[in-house]
Amino acid sequence: MAKCIAIIPARGGSKRIPRKNIKEFYGKTLIAYSIQAALESKLFDKIVVTTDDEEIASMAKKYGADVPFIRPKELSDDFTATGDVVKHALEWLKTKGETFEFVCTIYATAPLLQSKYLVEGYNALKGSTALNAFSATSMPFPIQRTFKVNDEGRCEMFTPEHYMTRSQDLEEAFQDAGQFYWTKVGQISEEIMFGKDSIPIVLPRHLVQDIDTLEDWQRSEIMYKVIKEQEKL
Repeated sequence: MAKCIAIIPARGGSKRIPRKNIKEFYGKTLIAYSIQAALESKLFDKIVVTTDDEEIASMAKKYGADVPFIRPKELSDDFTATGDVVKHALEWLKTKGETFEFVCTIYATAPLLQSKYLVEGYNALKGSTALNAFSATSMPFPIQRTFKVNDEGRCEMFTPEHYMTRSQDLEEAFQDAGQFYWTKVGQISEEIMFGKDSIPIVLPRHLVQDIDTLEDWQRSEIMYKVIKEQEKL
């Protein structure tokens, strides 16, 4: 099998949910779920958590990840792109003689992530000319029927020509699920991630929930509880 690395970015400066990455979620810190999904997939030669925070580093090691460095401050603010963080990790490891063919960026805030989808993403990408494979899910409602609220507090449809179109006649749309992103290391694309060089790994909507706010967190807990109860049946 090709040499693969999982990189989990987890900085310590979360503002909307303080200490989010190591906040307890059903008996384990949140980041533990991403680490364990990576371990369960049995795909990775190395699972690295890149963080600027010693407490997160300690917790990541507890659950089986490597933390070979503490991320520099200039790559740990609100404006740092995930791609820059992953690039730094790969370049740091390269200076130590470690190189990889595939990298999978896994978000630390994905307690619903299942290892089988990591495997599906890897298998889809390795035999393809695509350069990326990432988690996606279908939109719950046709985007052609959506609207915004203008400065006067009134509605404006984005595509008013579809006001009378039946939902079943509209093209299905998909969105980023925010769980994982496979990439072939060293191969450059002029496309964005959501472009022609990428394969979407479509997850069921009940396994997808961003965790940016306390409301998101509460919804994730409910979803996780239901999933676990269903597994017992």
